[in-house]
Amino acid sequence: MNLIKFFKNVSREMKKVSWPKGRELTSYTITVISTVAFVAIFFALIDLGITQILNLF
Repeated sequence: MNLIKFFKNVSREMKKVSWPKGRELTSYTITVISTVAFVAIFFALIDLGITQILNLF
């Protein structure tokens, strides 16, 4: 019974959510992908630099 009540409450709460419109969603998606790519490249360069420094010794 608790599981059924839980899903009813989830359904009720999901109806209250303010979902982004298409243009907002596209903007948010581009922002997230750009940020993830930047962070991945940044850490790859840091890793490469540390590896090069450690290989000198």
